[in-house]
Amino acid sequence: MEKIKTLLIQNQKGIAAIYITLLVLIVVFTIAMSISILTYNEQKITGNIVKSSQAYFASEAGIEDILLRVLNTMNWSSSYTLNVGGNTANIVVSDIIGGTRTITSTGDASNRTRKVQAIYKISTDEISFYYGAQVGEGGMVMGNNARIKGNIYSNGSVTSIKGYIDDTIVVALNGNRIEGLEVGKDAKVHKCKNSIITGTLTYVSTTGGEVENCTAGVLVKSQPNEILPKDLPISQNQIDQWKTDAENGGIIIGDYTLSDDSQELGPVKIEGNALIDNNAFLNMKGTLWITGDLRIDNGSTIEIDFNSYGENSGVIVVDGKIKIKPNTHLKGSGEDESYLLLLSTNSSLDDINPAVEVDNNTDAAIFYANQGLVIIRNNVQVREITGYKVILDNNAEVQYESGLENATFSSGTGGTWEISSWKEIE
Repeated sequence: MEKIKTLLIQNQKGIAAIYITLLVLIVVFTIAMSISILTYNEQKITGNIVKSSQAYFASEAGIEDILLRVLNTMNWSSSYTLNVGGNTANIVVSDIIGGTRTITSTGDASNRTRKVQAIYKISTDEISFYYGAQVGEGGMVMGNNARIKGNIYSNGSVTSIKGYIDDTIVVALNGNRIEGLEVGKDAKVHKCKNSIITGTLTYVSTTGGEVENCTAGVLVKSQPNEILPKDLPISQNQIDQWKTDAENGGIIIGDYTLSDDSQELGPVKIEGNALIDNNAFLNMKGTLWITGDLRIDNGSTIEIDFNSYGENSGVIVVDGKIKIKPNTHLKGSGEDESYLLLLSTNSSLDDINPAVEVDNNTDAAIFYANQGLVIIRNNVQVREITGYKVILDNNAEVQYESGLENATFSSGTGGTWEISSWKEIE
């Protein structure tokens, strides 16, 4: 009996050992499977990370490739695929809208995708027109009821029989004067004659400075030091750069005429005269450089192309004279702070044949003559005027806009480009 009990106990211990062995094997197998699954998943995640990184670098390579092509004027299409180390990048380039292109590059590595986007825009130059009129040493003559709805800084005398300055006026250099003006705010000058100053009148008390029949609403005071002159706001280097941008767009040899039609033009250099005539419409897509004269006749319009300029302003540089006839329209791109600047480098100071002459009922432009005379005829409204010498005829008006303090100019599609944004979007 004892022997049988011993055998039963031994059998039970053997079965228990088998169960324990099986349990240990199951636990070991489970752990091994878990480790295998974790290892597999980690390998899969690592593989996905690698593939995702490869997709990202492929998309970056796509952006770099298209920028290289654009900057070096190489052939490219608006949509193409680039092979990058066994992976691909699909590059899509938008049309120019508001002076910018959007470049999107989608990298693909074994169906893992990453997307990078760059915004590529026309570079700009900021020109600060702080004054409704800025005048060189030639000074300004204002006709009856001519008005500056803004302020003036002049290196020469400003005179009138009855002219109006709504804001402030500063006349630099000893020996210069203001005469026949009504000034809405302050005036600062060497001599004041026959004028009404609403604010404070400051004159230079030395070297013959004086006040003759002038009144001030606030205060009359003096200063001993000469009022210093200011340079005109556009440098010769900037003018030369605009000329280069225009010439890079192509050259028209001989005179150019647009009559009773509409056309796109620019950037381009015209080696001759230019005539915009008889209700013609010119859509300006880039800077124009005209080596001869520019004449814009009755009913014609020049407008800056929105897609080429966006909110920026554009310029026409003329080496000869500019003549603007009645009922013409000179427009920006349609954005609030976009303007058209007409700039003459001509040095004529002749009242009959000046560097710039703007006739009746012309509107909405900036006129500039860094060496010559600008004449604004009757009933003309302009945004800003700058010249070595300026004449405003009867009832002419300059209506200054605050956006001109920081006006941005570009050369349209013919100018240089720059990256304004570069980021991953997906």
